[in-house]
Amino acid sequence: MNVSVRLAKRVAELVRCSRSEAERYIEGGWVTVDGRVVDAPQHPVAPGAHVAVDPDARLEAAEPATILLHKPVGFDTISGSRPAAPLVRPETRWADDASGVRLLPRHFQRLTPLVPLDAEASGLMVLSQDGRVWRRLTEDRDEIEQEFVVEVSGEIAPYGLRRLNHGLQYGGRELPPCKVSWQNEVRLRFAIKGVQGGQLQAMCEQVGLGVVAIRRIRIGKVPLARMPVGTWRYLPARERF
Repeated sequence: MNVSVRLAKRVAELVRCSRSEAERYIEGGWVTVDGRVVDAPQHPVAPGAHVAVDPDARLEAAEPATILLHKPVGFDTISGSRPAAPLVRPETRWADDASGVRLLPRHFQRLTPLVPLDAEASGLMVLSQDGRVWRRLTEDRDEIEQEFVVEVSGEIAPYGLRRLNHGLQYGGRELPPCKVSWQNEVRLRFAIKGVQGGQLQAMCEQVGLGVVAIRRIRIGKVPLARMPVGTWRYLPARERF
């Protein structure tokens, strides 16, 4: 009778290693079943299935993934009826991703979106499986500078740029100083901490400007870079927010 066995057992027999080492090979994405990467040690394997271990396989722990997405306009980050998280798929990975991280099926499971961004805005969005990243971007979020490019219309009020930098209120409180400058005749750059939903639009309205578009281009030390809208890349271990 043909009986399926756990993939870890088959790999242990194939490589002549312990069951725990076999599980690490599998979780590291080094094992294929009939040509497809499988990273679940408990995956059932039929007797006739072709199991192969990459010759370059290394016994190293599979690190949790952090993914940077260029969110399009109209998608929600943390909550909402149109979440951006499903945009993160193997086929939407940025072709120029230079992180060196190997794509694994497990990287698309239990991704937590972090650092809110208005649905009407586009730009850098973070999704992570890493508890260290979660703590950094939640507990320390108000201390991390974010950078936005805001396209505006209308004519700015007298001393408007000075007021944008310091002197406005939002949500019933005085806003702390931030750094605002003209990028060109219709775009402002905001470098700001603790930004809230709708805050940038409100700030611009208070100095006579309408908002045409908002794009987040940096969170802390991590830039959006040249990623096209709707694509994503891994955050490598060497990069920190």
